[in-house]
Amino acid sequence: MSNPIIIVGAGPVGLTLALLLHEAGKEVQIYESVTALRPLGVGINLLPHSVRVLHQLKLESKLDEIAIRTSNLQYYNKLGQLIWSEPRGLDAGYQFPQYSIHRGYFQQMLLQEVQQRLGSESVKTAHKLVRWEDSADGVDAVFLSDGKEEVVKGSCLIAADGINSSARTLLYPDEGDAIYGGRILWRGTSHAEPFLDGRTMFMAGHQDCKFVAYPIGRPTEGEQLINWIAELSVPDLEPDVQDWNRAVSPDKFSSHFESWKFDWLSIPDLIDNCNQVFEFPLSDRDPLPRWTHGNMTLIGDAAHPMYPIGSNGASQGILDAEALVNELNNQPSITDAFKQYESIRRPATAKIVLLNRQNGPEQVMQLAEERAPNGFEDIETVIPRAELEEIAARYKQTAGFTVEAVNK
Repeated sequence: MSNPIIIVGAGPVGLTLALLLHEAGKEVQIYESVTALRPLGVGINLLPHSVRVLHQLKLESKLDEIAIRTSNLQYYNKLGQLIWSEPRGLDAGYQFPQYSIHRGYFQQMLLQEVQQRLGSESVKTAHKLVRWEDSADGVDAVFLSDGKEEVVKGSCLIAADGINSSARTLLYPDEGDAIYGGRILWRGTSHAEPFLDGRTMFMAGHQDCKFVAYPIGRPTEGEQLINWIAELSVPDLEPDVQDWNRAVSPDKFSSHFESWKFDWLSIPDLIDNCNQVFEFPLSDRDPLPRWTHGNMTLIGDAAHPMYPIGSNGASQGILDAEALVNELNNQPSITDAFKQYESIRRPATAKIVLLNRQNGPEQVMQLAEERAPNGFEDIETVIPRAELEEIAARYKQTAGFTVEAVNK
């Protein structure tokens, strides 16, 4: 290819894509709209099928420096009674771990790797995509930088610019804002004593009032960094554009969790120990009829934004990147590669978007709330074990991370 592949967006998916393309011997240039890339956001999870891709990029030791290898996922009711527990990552028999990690630290690690492997000028910031058009030898992309338009020639354009994607808006100008799901997430991090085994992720409550927490830092002087999410149903809200950086007071939600003091963790204390809380409306978008338009295509949240349920958002974007690079390697043309990539990934991710709207694997908490709102003595009298296992297995199958599929 005489011109580089243009990637729009230097988030985790765009940076992972750049590393994979570089490994495949392809020239890449990344354009990012923000002026400076800072370690923003809070915690995310990387599932074993996406970790496989990252380990193949020789990032295992770097991930272990900044992440926790998750051992278990546990679901509780609002009283702290255990509904369902399952091992995760290596503890579940996968050949690759599951990681709980700070999104900002993950992005910074990937950025450093891209700049080391591809060159210090491989990521250009303060470049906002304005438009593009196919050319005889690829694509001409126009970016706004320092108040001036800059034309960049590429062999193709891949938009990895997130749920508020400029590229997607240009393709579908009538789509409108992301679809609000009737719930608000408040996210924060707190230093606290490790709970359970220090590597467990838990969810408690039900769909109208839920709390999620997991460690994303190694213990230091008896404490570790805990990522947490408080979630409430707020059906009448008119949400603004999604923004990970909207800081609010915990007074907006903390009263709903005042009594959530479990034997192994006090949720009120966790909230009180937080320095800053960020508010984020639960939103997604309907699956698109197509991602590819000529010599450009969408990837990650730009293609399929989904609820943060099942720990799947970032992982699915990384799988997109792997599939896209595989097809660019194997198909005779960019057109054929984009067509095959979309035929594989668009149906797969559409299923997950729709399943997440039904609460994915978290529906076990809703079932417990509906069937035993005052608690239970034996969960199997409320939800038989076979039903719990079937819910967990169905989601893994749909999301493509059964043990057999990943290890294969």
